[in-house]
Amino acid sequence: MVTMTTHDVEIAIVGAGFSGLGAAIKLAQNGFDDYLVMDRGADFGGTWRDNTYPGAACDVPSHLYSFSFAQNPGWSRSYSHQPEIHRYINDVAAEHGIGAKTWFGTQVHQASWDEETHTWVLDIEREGEQSQVRARHLVGAVGPLCEPNLPDIEGLDSFAGTMLHSARWDDDYDFTGKRVAVIGTGASAIQIVPQLGKVVGHLDVYQRTAPWIIPRSERPYLPVENWAFKNVPGLQNLIRGGIYTANESVAAGMTFAPKALKPVEALCRANIFKGIRDRELRARVTPTFAVGCKRILKSNDWYPTLNQPNVDLITSGIERVTADAVVTADGTEHPVDAIVIATGFHVTDSPVFDTIHGVGGASLAQVWDEIGMQGYKGTFVHGFPNMALMIGPSTGLGHTSMVYMIESQLNYLVDYLKTTASAGITRTEVTATAQERFTAGLQHKLRNSVWVNGGCSSWYKDRNGNITVLWPGFTFSFRNATRRFDVEAYDVSAAGVATVAGAAEAVPAGA
Repeated sequence: MVTMTTHDVEIAIVGAGFSGLGAAIKLAQNGFDDYLVMDRGADFGGTWRDNTYPGAACDVPSHLYSFSFAQNPGWSRSYSHQPEIHRYINDVAAEHGIGAKTWFGTQVHQASWDEETHTWVLDIEREGEQSQVRARHLVGAVGPLCEPNLPDIEGLDSFAGTMLHSARWDDDYDFTGKRVAVIGTGASAIQIVPQLGKVVGHLDVYQRTAPWIIPRSERPYLPVENWAFKNVPGLQNLIRGGIYTANESVAAGMTFAPKALKPVEALCRANIFKGIRDRELRARVTPTFAVGCKRILKSNDWYPTLNQPNVDLITSGIERVTADAVVTADGTEHPVDAIVIATGFHVTDSPVFDTIHGVGGASLAQVWDEIGMQGYKGTFVHGFPNMALMIGPSTGLGHTSMVYMIESQLNYLVDYLKTTASAGITRTEVTATAQERFTAGLQHKLRNSVWVNGGCSSWYKDRNGNITVLWPGFTFSFRNATRRFDVEAYDVSAAGVATVAGAAEAVPAGA
């Protein structure tokens, strides 16, 4: 009989990207030192470690897409690219000494709630060895952009050439002179295609739905600017605040008054007109839905690349893939040497949900399959005690920095831990009533939004058509809602002791 090694820890954090790293830092700063960070990768970074495709960059300005408590005066550009963001995250981790309490190369196969002991039991694999981690609290920080989504195309697995997903890039593959197909025209595709267009022999870009794209106002920072960011007190906070305020005005239009986004649409149309002169091609790249219904993208070179003689935009649907070609619905066979899949991630149906088992053994996937993806304040889920999800349901954004939302959740997480520790609480579960009222409040706020009424289908929606990914309205309202841990919305108890507090009345969304 093989004895399983068990590691006991107060707080287990799964994921070492922005949210997992931020959680570790804030826990340590508030006296919660008994934590362990686990990640399957080789270092910190999460999605910014894994997405190394050519052209990978952020579409939120550098000064806002960073921790407020670890601002970087040395950004090289107004919009940061993947290597620099990856380096920034690891620099912050090193500065705070988080690596000493982090296990890399660690796969968490399953996390199960133990009702008897009020703990989470994680089955893990590290350095080829199977073991367990037992923790009082579980912080799920894997993020929504971690599991690549492959399109359901007949014959895709029979392709004999090179096939890459944007999040699983092969840096050693040489695209020079090759015939390449890119499937998808979303956020990663508009960065990949212009880079490939410079070197490939021929490029076919397969578009199902055209995106709205605004110009990207990116530029390098001058040395004097970096000096000022470092030495002028308050300058970075001023810039950060200005960017934040400007972005919030877009949120108002998206949620409450989509018609107010007409100037944004005009900017997008001007971008099309500037980049493409051919009337027929221009029509094919112009969306038929309201701006903002899908994620608004940023690029200056997407449309000019589609104009190149070695690039074809194909809007006929893909019927199947053969060993060496893509066959479209019109019967045309397009020979290719490599296929790049840029179809995003499993967001509302992540395989990670199958690995988390709560009260009674039900998985998160099973629970959400029944009621839809929902939680309370984007962080706690009924049926999963003592578990906080970072970037959970209804925390996504279409207009500004997710790091702001992460820091709001970290406030809530720390206050949750302080509240339960001071009261001797060992089990904390949001009530079904609180979660249902919160979710209903969100859906009510979304009723006039562009995501509901904009005439598109998107990964923002679940299979029932509900917007379960996005936060409605202003992000500062989420910051206010998560400023204090509202224990009255939870059933709480101590091990072996009856409930000592609970929520007879749940607070409404945004309270």
